[in-house]
Amino acid sequence: MRKLLILGGTGFVGRVLVSRWMATPAVSAEVVLIPTRRRVRGHGQAMLPTVQVVEADVHDPRQLDDLVQGADAVVNLVAILHGSAAQFERTHVALPQQVAAACQRACVRRLVHVSALGVPDGDPASAPSHYLRSKARGEQVLRAAPDLDLTVLRPSVIFGAEDRFIRLFARLQALVPVMALAGAQARFQPVWVEDVAQALVHCLQDRATVGQTIECAGPEVLTLADLVRMAGRWSGHVRPVLPLPSWAGRLQAAALGLLPGEPLMSCDNLDSMRVPNVATGRHPDLTALGITPGAISAVMSSVLGTGFTPEDRRRTRAGRD
Repeated sequence: MRKLLILGGTGFVGRVLVSRWMATPAVSAEVVLIPTRRRVRGHGQAMLPTVQVVEADVHDPRQLDDLVQGADAVVNLVAILHGSAAQFERTHVALPQQVAAACQRACVRRLVHVSALGVPDGDPASAPSHYLRSKARGEQVLRAAPDLDLTVLRPSVIFGAEDRFIRLFARLQALVPVMALAGAQARFQPVWVEDVAQALVHCLQDRATVGQTIECAGPEVLTLADLVRMAGRWSGHVRPVLPLPSWAGRLQAAALGLLPGEPLMSCDNLDSMRVPNVATGRHPDLTALGITPGAISAVMSSVLGTGFTPEDRRRTRAGRD
């Protein structure tokens, strides 16, 4: 493979994917191209000379055409968790449509697209949130695109050394005496970022995955309350969890949505959590790719309290293997 284009390559999953891709002995890509809206120090991955980080707006069709030109494969990791209906539509539907069109113009066939667990296989309108409906429509437009060798990955909530989800709940419990929690009984099947990255590498190398939808989930099904309690134990600040009734949870989410910056939770998040974020069994899972997924209880207890250094991550992976 001469050129791999990774959209969203500077994000949480993208950084791990790049490191794992370049560490894979069978990989022979001459260039891994990563577009970013604004290049900052650290995005260049200076230790990896074949990684090129370029400033570009992937929502601009002309710039996207330039990025896709000459690629052997494209990975789309671009996603948002919060926003308006229009923002979800732009990111999860319009962008995949533009990516498919750019691939068609450049005669690039191979695309690996990351979606989400909870996305319906049928009518997107059946999903309860803007997030899930837009993710479903994004999958639809890609499957309808001609001449595209598509693989879709649907991960549950992704955890790891640099994830915001678990660490934020850990930090919050150092500040408050009680964790009042909306959506406390929502169910998740957390998946390690290293396992998602390994799945992406596998799909890029194995054409047998073309046409498949792969559910990326860990071995444990946990409620949001379970995850918050775990974060408290790992951080040394165990706090009682107070599940909120639906009406109070929506008030809390609405209030959090008014705060500056990215909210901890929104009403749309609550709507998404009405669908269990767990594997359905209707599609292949990580074990079908030869991956034994790491359990969050084993992985995060090893790294949370030590600063999430790369060495911690390496030791955890070595211990699991």
